[in-house]
Formats: sequence, C-alpha cells, structure tokens
Amino acid sequence: MSKLRKSLALIMALLMITALLAGCGGSGGASPAGGGNSAGLDVDPADLQFPLAETAEISGLTSFPVGSESDPNNRTIFKRLEEQTNVHVNWKAIQSDQWGDKIALEMSNIKTLPEFVFTAGFGDTDLLKYAKQGVIIPVEDYIDKYMPNLCKVFEQAPEYRTMCTDEDGHIWALPWIEQLGSEKTAIQTVGNMPFINVAWLEFLGLDMPTTTDEFEQVLIAFRDNADALKKEFNIDGDIIPMSCIINGGNEDCTILCNGFGEGYGDPDPGRHIAVTDDLKVICPANTEGWREGIEWLHKLYTENLIDPDAFTQEWSTYVAKGKSGRYGVCFTWDVANIASISMDDLIAGNGWQPLPALTADVRNITPANGSFTSGFDRGRCVVTANAENPALICAWLDQMYDPFQSPQNNWGTYGEDDEFDIFVLGTNANGDEMLQHAPLGDASPVEVREAECTGGPLAILDSYYGVYVTCPDDAQYRLDWIKDIYTPDMNTKYVFPNVFMSSDDTKTISNLNADIYKCINTARADWIMNGFSDADWEKLQSDLDAYGLQEYLSIFQKYLDDFYA
Repeated sequence: MSKLRKSLALIMALLMITALLAGCGGSGGASPAGGGNSAGLDVDPADLQFPLAETAEISGLTSFPVGSESDPNNRTIFKRLEEQTNVHVNWKAIQSDQWGDKIALEMSNIKTLPEFVFTAGFGDTDLLKYAKQGVIIPVEDYIDKYMPNLCKVFEQAPEYRTMCTDEDGHIWALPWIEQLGSEKTAIQTVGNMPFINVAWLEFLGLDMPTTTDEFEQVLIAFRDNADALKKEFNIDGDIIPMSCIINGGNEDCTILCNGFGEGYGDPDPGRHIAVTDDLKVICPANTEGWREGIEWLHKLYTENLIDPDAFTQEWSTYVAKGKSGRYGVCFTWDVANIASISMDDLIAGNGWQPLPALTADVRNITPANGSFTSGFDRGRCVVTANAENPALICAWLDQMYDPFQSPQNNWGTYGEDDEFDIFVLGTNANGDEMLQHAPLGDASPVEVREAECTGGPLAILDSYYGVYVTCPDDAQYRLDWIKDIYTPDMNTKYVFPNVFMSSDDTKTISNLNADIYKCINTARADWIMNGFSDADWEKLQSDLDAYGLQEYLSIFQKYLDDFYA
C-alpha cells in the first residue's frame, strides 16, 4: 500500500506538471516560484477581462521626475487606467534622481517589496542577479497566456522577444520599445548630437564648419568676439564657445573625434566598444584615432574654447547656462532642452542647427551600439516574488502595450485640465481615434512630457504612426536631421547588437567593465584638461590589459559571432 500510494502521488505530480506546461503555450520554461505564484497560471483569462467585476488592488513601485507629480494616482493616465480596468494600484514612488541609490535597497528586502517594479530600468546583471535570488519571477508563460497586446508586438517584431529571452528561455522583465526609424536612420543612432549657434555664425559672417580645423577657427571667433556677441544678443554672463559634460552621455563631445585616425570615435561610452567592418570587436581607446581626438580636444581646452565647468557640471547647471544664451556649441539629444528656442525656429534652421560630421583624417559618424533595432530597454518592468496574483499583474501591465495606450505612457496624454497637453484626440484616415501631437511651442519637450507621462513598459512600433498616433514633431525633425545630415556619413557597416548574455558572461563583463570604464574615463577627462605623454599613453594600454581588456573583448566577440552566424 505504501508503494502504491507513492506511485499514485508520482503520477499525479507528473500529470499536474504536464497540464501546467501545456496550458502556458510558450517557451516551456520553469514555472514561477515565490510568494503565492504557484497557482498563478491556473487563472482563467476570461476572469481577467477588464473592467473587472469587482475592484482589485495590486502594489507597484515606480519613479517620478524631479519637480513633477509625486503621486502616480494623481496622474491622468493612471486615473483613466483605473476606470478602464477597475484595478487600484497602491504605489510607492521614488524621485528619479534618488532611484539608483534606493532601488537597490528596495530589492534587498523581499518582505516589503511591492508586487511589481514599473520603471525598474534594470541592466542584465541586475535581472540575472535578482532572478537567481528569487526576487523576481519569469514572465514568459504569463505573457503567452495573459498578455495579448505584448504577444501581438512580438508577432509583428519577433526580434524583440529574442532580445528579451535569456539562454534558458526565460523572460525576466517586460520591455520598453520605441521605434523611430530603423538601421542607419534610427533616431538612436546619434545620441550626443552636436549643435552650433547659427545666429552667431551669421552675425560674424562665418560658414558652417566641415573640418576640425574650420571648427576650431569658428570657436576662436566666438571667443574673440565675445563682447560683440554679448551686446548683439543681450547675453548676461560670459560667452562660452563650446560647452559639454565630459563623460556625460548625450552631453559629451565624443562625436567630434569621429574623424581622427580610423574614424571610430567612441560610440559606446558605457562599454567603450566598437565593431569594425570585418566584424571584430575593438576598444576605441586602443586606437590611434582615439588618441589623436583627445590631443585635439586638449588643444581646444588650452585655447579657452571649452567650458572649464565641462568636467564637473551637472545637468541643471548645463541647462541654466544654455538657457541664458551663452553657448556657441553644445551637445544633447535635442537642443530645445538646452537653448531657449521654439520648435518652429528649429525646423526652419533658425538659431541652432546640428553640426555635421567634421573631417580630420576621415569623415565618419559611427552609429551607437544597439541602435539599429531602435529604442529598447530589456529590464524596464519586473514582477516580484511577492505578487499574490501574477496573472492579474501581467494582465494589467499588458494594458500598457495597447497601441493607443503606449504613446500616452511614453509621451503624455490628452484632455487634461491644465496649461498644456501633449496630445489632442483626433482621427486617422479611417476615421478611428488617433492621438495627435499638440505643438510644443517654446516649451521644453522633456519638461512637458515629464509632467504627464508615466514611462514603464510599453511598445511603439513604426507601423503605429498615422494609425494610432502621429510622430512627435521634435522626433520627426530629429529623424530628418539624422537622415539628411548624419546617415550619409555613417560609413561603418555594423553596430554591436542588443544581446542577452549568459549569467556568467554578464557577471564577467560587469566586473571587468567596472575597472575598464573608470580607467578610460579618468584618463580621458584628465588628458583633455592636462594633456598626456607617450608614457601616459603606454600606461593606459598596459593598465587596460591588466584590467582584462582582452578577455572583455573576447566575450563580446563571441556574441557578435553568434549573432551573425
């Protein structure tokens, strides 16, 4: 009897596992584990049709931009979602400038962690670490059963499901996807776009520079005619020929160095890698072009052409000086965030224009790594092991992938009782409702969007434009700039693709990058300011080798080879 009971128990267990895997319709990965999740996939999708018959409550963790509404439930987008779903979210919100420090503490205490993290923005290392610790659960089976909107996105663009899936077939987070252009015309190919004050050029009778030598002479003219510029344009404060934030992402001046030597520049300031035309992963800081570019930037600095605050200033200071009209050249995603200029003037080319690629030894713009698949964040939103009903959580999160909802979460909404709305509600060519971007006027795109949008997981595909939403005006003119000004000079063939590395490789890359990133950035900032010798250059190369650069590059090479195999 004892043996019979054990045999029956084993058979029942196998039947339950088989039924569970068959019901998922997905990758067949391991079932989620953790607080209350074991029966999560047993929920009938019909019971999760919105609005729910009875109000349900879930808990979430999110961030909010500095100076914007701190209570998510006071945002119009979440108010409407609660009405549409009959799901109330008990939010815990953290100010975005404190997110990096506080999210790690939140994730370390599983007992107090909300059921999902809406704006996680986790890197691969974080995702795999929290997965191994059992803090987050895999969601691939919940996607297949309870997230039809996201499934449709994956059907239309299957590369994104591949990019979300780890080597074991698990999806640990819900993505953010923003398609605006593709390949070499994608809006993400150039992040730290250089802008030049054409009003100053016209006043001084100068042409748009096309070489590094011409550019240097323009900056010198800005410097030497500071008094005349201040008087003509009523500027309060010193004239700054060129400002940037050294090692500051989109506000860095790296792009100016693309024309030196081999022409790679440094298109990936977070990882310092580039891909050659023969599909080899290299570190630009090993190249002669990188060295020549730094030498040239040091020359500009010694000539008082670069803002002395460029090594220490924060975003707020950078913007404040820009809004005062003191810059001749600056770097950013969109100059409307830095300078006081209307969208109409930008489109017309008045006041500010993008600075074209500068020829030194060659003429080239290296697109940013990962940009050919447009905007993508693999770790945008996670479901935690505290989720009592992960099926409900995922079904609610799937509403963010509705093609009418995603643009609102990403940019803002319509019909608010305030001074500005991102959208007006209109119709498309078929007479269906469509979100139409309202003119931004003199408003900063960042500021007005932060006041309304919610971020989080979402997907906007190129096929949505003209059907569900119009293309944002500031995105359209940026797309036009890239296509007309930069794409013709994108002479390199490849970028490093967006791949999901194994846990071991992700950990190794993360550990190696900590030293490599610091070593390169420290040397770069120091050398732009103080210059460097041959001995300094050789020491940088030996230090990088000591920090494991060759192993670092070999791991990237393995994934590049696999991608193109």
